[in-house]
Amino acid sequence: MGDYLDNLETMPRFEREEYQGRRLSEMARIGYERSAGVRKIFDERGLTPSDIQTLKDLVKLPVINREQLVELEMKSPPFGGLEDPNAEIERIFTSPGPVYEPHLHSGDPLWARAYKAAGFGRGDIALNAFSYHMVAAGLTFHGGLRKVGATVVPSGASTTQQQVQLIRDLQVTGYTGTPSFLMAIIDKAGEMGFDFSKDFRVRRASFAAEPLQPSLRQRFETEFGIDTYQMYGATEVGDVAYECRHKKGWHICEETIVEIIDPATGLQVSPGELGEVVVTRLNHIFFLFRFGTGDLSSLIEEPCPCGRTSLKLAGIAGRVGDAVKVRGMFVAPSQVKRVSEGFPGIAVQLVVTRSGHRDSLTARLDIRDSGIDPKNLEARFEKSFQEICTVKVDRVEIVPSRSIPDNAKLLVDEREWK
Repeated sequence: MGDYLDNLETMPRFEREEYQGRRLSEMARIGYERSAGVRKIFDERGLTPSDIQTLKDLVKLPVINREQLVELEMKSPPFGGLEDPNAEIERIFTSPGPVYEPHLHSGDPLWARAYKAAGFGRGDIALNAFSYHMVAAGLTFHGGLRKVGATVVPSGASTTQQQVQLIRDLQVTGYTGTPSFLMAIIDKAGEMGFDFSKDFRVRRASFAAEPLQPSLRQRFETEFGIDTYQMYGATEVGDVAYECRHKKGWHICEETIVEIIDPATGLQVSPGELGEVVVTRLNHIFFLFRFGTGDLSSLIEEPCPCGRTSLKLAGIAGRVGDAVKVRGMFVAPSQVKRVSEGFPGIAVQLVVTRSGHRDSLTARLDIRDSGIDPKNLEARFEKSFQEICTVKVDRVEIVPSRSIPDNAKLLVDEREWK
């Protein structure tokens, strides 16, 4: 495949903008013709497809965040009316909310650019530690690895001991998953008497779903000889950006249009200014224009020595709203509210902290009704929370009555990324 997947990655920027503008215009035209939801959005604003011709025209359309997408899909299941009802959909995934996601056809180079930039290719045996069950991660990352020629070990959510065995027995050379889970695997290998850098062949890793702390990256690269890369995306829109070998920002994928906007106005800000990452994925199946990720970043215009000519994201600086990502999965206040509705008479607050290299989720329960029997309360809450939010609670803490103020945030993120 050479150094690049195709010439899109090295084309002059003005040509890229023209190319993406043509595809965006086509997406608007087809979406308006085939999607009731898109037609409604356009008609409410007095727009026609011809009004969306360039990247800058996107500001005429509303930003749709995850909570709004959930509402749209609840009103018009399964895809909020944003789909082509006659399209051939390869797979349908789900993520907490729930959000249903029609998966694009297998010809889409989903995640392949990122893996190629990280050096994955033929001869690599890659351990894929993302879940393959219902959520998009496992299979879409699997597809990206296969597109660059790597052999995939679909280890998914296996235990750390099983992962160590797979890495050892199959002579795994690469890893994809969260950085905290790789660190847990390395720790388990140490407990089992192995020296990870000497006894195993893992020499590259591509991470997604949670931040890679600089201190952890340094450990991976200096102590264990693992070349590390970050990938960035969202289940609703797929891959968005990735690091190349120079690791000075994240190259924006050619199949996505990224805007950085002022969250208060929805208007695009200048390169270098911090704002919300808003993504439009160019396709003819799911017409989700201007998806607001809730992540904060800025654009880098300086050219990259690697030869790719796309703009880059300057990493993720934080979150716009209150939803947080815990162990690779979003937890939103609306979900916590749904859980708490099943426990009347109890005030609920979720607190996210970080211990070592792992996120920890504590549920604080404030029993307001003296008639509530606390017996088995913790187990019932843990079960309900995992069913609605997917993520497992690490600890349930019964706190003194009225210790959680009535106006307290449902979800508190106390993590510090250093």
